[in-house]
Amino acid sequence: MVARALRILLPPALITAMLVLSGLVADRIYNGTLFTVLIAGAAAGSVLISLAMTRLRAWAVAPLSMLGLAGYLTFALHLSAQRAGITGDLPTIARESLGDGIPRLLAVLVPVEPQPDTIAVPVIATWLAGLMAMELTTRARRTLVGLTPPVLLFTGALWLVGPAAPRTPWPALAFAALAVAALAFTGRVRTPDTGIDPATRKALRLRAALAGGTGFALILALVAGAAPPVAQQVTAAPFDPRSLIDPPDLDALDENPLIRLSGWALQPQEKLLDADLAADARIRLAVLSDYDGVTWKVGATYRPAGRSLPRPPGESAGKPVQQRLTVAGLTGKLLPAAATPSHVDGVRVAYDQSTGTMLRPEGLSPGMTYTVTSLHSEPDVNLLPVADVPSAATMARYIALGPNVPDSISRLAQRLGADNGAPYQRALAIEQFLAEHYKLDPQAPSGHAYPNLNFFLFGPAGTGAGKGTSEQFAASFAVLARLLNLPSRVVVGFTARAGQHPVTAGDALAWPEVYFTDLGWVPFHPLPDPNTETKPLEDEFKPQPETSQPPPSEEPIPTLAPTADASSAAGAASATADGGANVALVAGAGGGGLAVLLLAAFVVFVLLARAALRRRRLDEGSPDSRIEGAWLEVGDALRLAGRPAPEHLSAAEVAAHAAEAAAPVRGKHEVRLAAPTLHELAVAVNQTVFGPGTAGDTEAEAARSRALAYIDELKARRSWWRRLLWTLHPGPLRWRR
Repeated sequence: MVARALRILLPPALITAMLVLSGLVADRIYNGTLFTVLIAGAAAGSVLISLAMTRLRAWAVAPLSMLGLAGYLTFALHLSAQRAGITGDLPTIARESLGDGIPRLLAVLVPVEPQPDTIAVPVIATWLAGLMAMELTTRARRTLVGLTPPVLLFTGALWLVGPAAPRTPWPALAFAALAVAALAFTGRVRTPDTGIDPATRKALRLRAALAGGTGFALILALVAGAAPPVAQQVTAAPFDPRSLIDPPDLDALDENPLIRLSGWALQPQEKLLDADLAADARIRLAVLSDYDGVTWKVGATYRPAGRSLPRPPGESAGKPVQQRLTVAGLTGKLLPAAATPSHVDGVRVAYDQSTGTMLRPEGLSPGMTYTVTSLHSEPDVNLLPVADVPSAATMARYIALGPNVPDSISRLAQRLGADNGAPYQRALAIEQFLAEHYKLDPQAPSGHAYPNLNFFLFGPAGTGAGKGTSEQFAASFAVLARLLNLPSRVVVGFTARAGQHPVTAGDALAWPEVYFTDLGWVPFHPLPDPNTETKPLEDEFKPQPETSQPPPSEEPIPTLAPTADASSAAGAASATADGGANVALVAGAGGGGLAVLLLAAFVVFVLLARAALRRRRLDEGSPDSRIEGAWLEVGDALRLAGRPAPEHLSAAEVAAHAAEAAAPVRGKHEVRLAAPTLHELAVAVNQTVFGPGTAGDTEAEAARSRALAYIDELKARRSWWRRLLWTLHPGPLRWRR
């Protein structure tokens, strides 16, 4: 009787254990124990329902089991939603979980939060694997075939984990042992029905059981001994299924929130957030790690995450700081929080582990409230003076710069690092230099490309140079730091006080950070103190003027002593002066003709060269290059008209400047209409900068037409002699771009 009970109950128990073991393997990337509990419940429920209905017809088992799956899945979704703090009606949660379950499971960040859309697919897969295994094993008596669904489930769990958890052979060994046990205990020892007495039959069965058990033990010992060395020979990393799903896209304002600072500075009273903080803190919005010489960009890979967030690599654990934030006027997708967030409630987020920043894929909405627990760490100031920075190979992303760094900025970096050998001392030298020599001006225009930074650092006095928002200070610090091999990045965020206070646009701030070994990212503050006088830029920091060596003086022509021939020549010259043709006039006429020829050649050269230059700009190359060529033509026209655009202006500001340069002319007898506007051309130029490759031939041809229409109108408003000089001016052939 006991043997019969074991023969009936042992296979279902082994199948249940195999399904639960698959859940334990997948649980290595889940947070907490809820996932394992739900998978164990699905495995037990599926197996028990099939076991209880073994006497029913096969066609009735599957529908009844599906009803059980529906009930258990409803319970699992409700429990996981309640634990994750997800609100909403259950039908909506179930529809979203079943529709987005697979993409969400593949895109989610490790550790995975057990919530409806991350447990629905594993629960369904476990239940179906248990149903098929039981039907094939107990009803069809095909144990080997019946173990296929649990094996596939175990393989799927290993694939889902991928490289996100340490590799270990023991789960696979345990799963193999359960499979061998199921095969062994469901097998039968066939003995002849006649001619053998009961004692002999019992002895044969005992001998077969001992032989099977011994063989099973030997197989386990062999696998246990060979598995570790075999596993060590596998050096390739497992495939990461999370690479199959693309992360959320960012728009231009979220990819480069640094450009928003100048706009916020002009409206400092605009309320962006309501913050309730336990202590004073800087609320971080974005971390910009990549710079190409034109734009600082976030360059982050955001993955859907649960409430618990992993700590970025290289950052030490700090003390917990709680904050409760309510969105007011802040727009975009980036979700602000104090560094470094470890737990978030009230909103579903995507998270970039490399920077410790968050976003909401659906975008921010007014009134949205969420709570964040951050781990705030302060670097040990005693260790900073002797701290080192990682090698350039390991921090290449944070040292890379775009091409064509201005020589003046490179020389400034070399000068600041000349007397400071330690990394921290070099960073302090940059911080002190910027704070002492430059002014903070909320009215300063936006811009952090090389020309903007060069104008900010070295522009002539009285033109707005030397003044900037925190955008220029942070960007200049980060560029100078990278030139000195200091890994740096720019952070955009807000300053917030302890207690319940609004966070306004005037609290927006950008600051640089430098990475030090064993200390992590350390913030710096290159802004000047309020009400302090700035120091004039010392001569050693100013760009060196371009000097050219004068050509070597020609050797004096030696004077020869007069000879008889020379005397006769002088006499002939004097005779000519008395009555013949004047030799000087003949020589002058020849020289004048040569000058006319040279002038004509120069005019022809300028006309042909400028025509070729315009053709290359407007008619040749990719659409992006032709749009850029049209913009260069407009810039040359402004210079020829005597109204050059300052280098620090953005494209939109240059368009406004061009409109002023071509203001309507009110003469004595006529009033000219306004010249064509360049705002559409400025938009096309920004498109080529922030979205290279997106412009087509249509946009390029439109840019060409707008540029030529504007240039023709601007030229027509000049006097006839200025138009002549405009046509013959060689400046566009040599002006630096």
